[in-house]
Amino acid sequence: MKKFSDFNLTSPILNALKNLNLSEPTPIQLLSIPLAVEGRDLLGTAQTGTGKTFAFGIPLVNHLALNKESGALILTPTRELALQVLTALKSLTSKDNLLNAALLIGGDPIQKQLKQLKNARLVVGTPGRMKDHLKRKSLNLKHFDFLVLDETDRMLDMGFLEDIKAIIEKLPSHQTLLFSATLPKNISDLAQKFLNKPERINAGKENSPIVNITQEVRNISQKEKYDQLKIELLERTGSIVLFVKTKRSADKIALQLRKDKLNAEAIHGDLRQTKREKVLMKFRKNQFQILVATDVAARGLDIPLIEHVINYDIPQNPEDYIHRIGRTARAGAKGSALTFLTPADQKNWYLIEKLLNPNAEAPKRQTDSRRKKVKKSFKKFHKMTFKSGRKKTNKKNYTPAKS
Repeated sequence: MKKFSDFNLTSPILNALKNLNLSEPTPIQLLSIPLAVEGRDLLGTAQTGTGKTFAFGIPLVNHLALNKESGALILTPTRELALQVLTALKSLTSKDNLLNAALLIGGDPIQKQLKQLKNARLVVGTPGRMKDHLKRKSLNLKHFDFLVLDETDRMLDMGFLEDIKAIIEKLPSHQTLLFSATLPKNISDLAQKFLNKPERINAGKENSPIVNITQEVRNISQKEKYDQLKIELLERTGSIVLFVKTKRSADKIALQLRKDKLNAEAIHGDLRQTKREKVLMKFRKNQFQILVATDVAARGLDIPLIEHVINYDIPQNPEDYIHRIGRTARAGAKGSALTFLTPADQKNWYLIEKLLNPNAEAPKRQTDSRRKKVKKSFKKFHKMTFKSGRKKTNKKNYTPAKS
């Protein structure tokens, strides 16, 4: 088994990895680091929770340590992921390998970011805020020769394609590492245009959840969902992320759960950045059990001990299913994922199944004749029930028992 010491890394980085008790790379790190250290462009596919951040972070910090005039840029889809990435990369630095860094995200004061940008060699942020700084001319990319596009499929889903292109066009000649959990055509097109003969890295099967996740489905009516949710929550221990469709639902369900004596908090895009960070910090410290979230937390939420993910509402985008359930079973741990399916969800659920298994068959449409058949079977069941008693039932005088 290869170790980090087998790679051509600087001593400060090896010392930092040793302090983090990391000696052996994960599969994605094993594939990525040697090629990235050589200066190659990478097109990487890796499931969430596989150590992807260090797969690009270690070569990046190594590059900046060896090239004192260089700068590096990391683009992420969400504020949470940007903060998480910057925190991870700072753990690779030391007094001997200190990096001036800037975090450019929405919800943070501009003045604070302007101060950070002075002499910053590492800039991490979201495409929209980074483009704003380019317009202000507060971000100068003249010496930035290392680019990372993280969770690229999500950035494109969120409509950041034009912002990404505008940022890349401002960069000088540079090395690019593009990572994504899925690889739709628009990412292949982006890679073909902006990457230079990239090495294709694939750690695990594309579009498939981590094998350590036990997946379950509950077919249920919309009216039954909340009552069933309480049953499921009471049967589970450990941290739980509960995904819902809308911001309003997140607040409403978190409030109802608290009224029912269950410890829950909500997180969504309408919360101020400071509030979101406070909620996540409390969740990491196990100060409450259930985090009710919109898809703002589907990516970029790196909490190692999440044991369960519950899809109260299924995602509208099939790829988001993979990212949602990827919040559990991180770094080799085991986890479970439960999805509630109502009759109205069948079409979207088929698209998710098709993504996971391209050979999946479309669900048969329930025609009137099928409904009549179900109704007939239901009558037959009741007829058998009447005949099953020892004493004959007088149907005229029969009074159904109160439930």
